[in-house]
Amino acid sequence: MTHRVAVGANGLAGDERADEKNHGAPGHAVYSYAREDYDWWERELGRELRDGQFGENLTTSGIDVNGALIGERWRIGTALLEVSGPRVPCVVFRNWLDEPGWVKRFTETGRPGAYLKVVELGELGVGDEVEVVSRPEGSVTVAESFLAYHGDEELLRRILAVPGHDSQWDRVATRVLGAAF
Repeated sequence: MTHRVAVGANGLAGDERADEKNHGAPGHAVYSYAREDYDWWERELGRELRDGQFGENLTTSGIDVNGALIGERWRIGTALLEVSGPRVPCVVFRNWLDEPGWVKRFTETGRPGAYLKVVELGELGVGDEVEVVSRPEGSVTVAESFLAYHGDEELLRRILAVPGHDSQWDRVATRVLGAAF
C-alpha cells in the first residue's frame, strides 16, 4: 500500500461533495459501502460495479457495514470514526446508476451503507483493517436505523437514547414523532 489519505474533520482529503447542504454535516464526513454489498448488487443488476460507484469515499471489505451499530467506533489506519447513520438515497444517486426505479429498489433492499463522523483525525489507506473499538449497548444497526428514518418509531426512540447520537436524528424525530418527541 503506497497511497495514504488524510482524514480531516470534514472527511477524506481530496473528496468533494456536490451538495454540501445535504451532505456536508460532520456526521456525513465519511460514507462507507461494503464491497460485499456491491458484489450482491452486481448479481442483482447483471453488471459490474466499481468501488466508489455509489458515491462512497470508503469502500470496505470484511465488515458488515449495515450491521454496524449507530455510535459504533472504528479505527482505520490512525483515524477514529463513528457510525452516525444510514445513507438515504437521493435523485443524484438515482442518476448515477441509471436504473429504472433505482431509489425505491435501493431503499427496499436495506443495504444503505453507513455515514461516519470523524472522532480523531489521522490517515488511512487501501488495505487498512477496520477495527471495531467500541459498540454502544442498546443501539440499533445501520439497517435498522434506515427503517427508523422511514418511520419506525420504536427503533428511532432507541437511537435517541444513544448518548451523543448525531443531531440528524433529532430532526428525523421531529418529522417522525412530532414536535413533542
